[in-house]
Amino acid sequence: MKTKLILVEGLPGSGKSTTAGLIHEILTENQVSAELYMEGNLDHPADYEGVAYFTEVEFEYLLNESGSLSRVFQDWVIVKRGRRLLPYMKIKNELGSGFPDEFFAAISKKDVYEIPLEENIAVISESWEEFARQAASEEKVYIFECCFIQNPVTVGMVKYGAESEVTLGYVNRLAEAVKALNPLLVYVRQEDIGKSFRKAVTERPDDWFNGFVHYYTSQGYGMVNELSGLDGTIEVLKARQELEDSIINQLPISAHILNNSQFDFSIHRENLKKNLKW
Repeated sequence: MKTKLILVEGLPGSGKSTTAGLIHEILTENQVSAELYMEGNLDHPADYEGVAYFTEVEFEYLLNESGSLSRVFQDWVIVKRGRRLLPYMKIKNELGSGFPDEFFAAISKKDVYEIPLEENIAVISESWEEFARQAASEEKVYIFECCFIQNPVTVGMVKYGAESEVTLGYVNRLAEAVKALNPLLVYVRQEDIGKSFRKAVTERPDDWFNGFVHYYTSQGYGMVNELSGLDGTIEVLKARQELEDSIINQLPISAHILNNSQFDFSIHRENLKKNLKW
């Protein structure tokens, strides 16, 4: 059975983005039709990025309070199983200053990844199920970067401090949703988590670093364990690695673990070619 979905995972700074790009390149070289979806893609076919969730009552209240934007929201909203899903980032990109910052900030608090964990699991899982039904009939391979394990672990452990079993159940639900696509997990590892994350910090903007540290230490696991700053963030990442290792060991899908500690592009590419046999 052909693999129709490749899931690229790993901690921040491990080389996920490079790996996902290389996989797409290798498949293309082998005349395999492939679509790559990186982290943050607003058009992701399974995950939700920049999408707010409202009940019917909440959305009606939003329309009543939104004045001239009411028509825009009605045109953009997606209704699924009674839920109102509003792609507010796309709307912001289109309207610019026509979407007031204060209003944008209020709506972003209803982001799919800000709602209670149980609701988040339901919304995301159902989206993956819908994607799998559509992808099963297509002659192409999808490549997803970091939304299969990273997002459930981040919202479960990091944000809400959920029990490991809850996060494991979340990821297994996604795995069950896409099993008909014969998915392959490519997990990129680093031997020294602190070293690789510090390297990533030097390569990315200060805003990214400050936001990341705040997210990882001000709530959930980080807050309960009284962690702070760069060192505290690295401790959360180490705990996250332990949880992700446990998840991988129990997943009912094929997985390749690639050590990218040397950041040697040519070796990493050759290792990928050995594991991607089409």
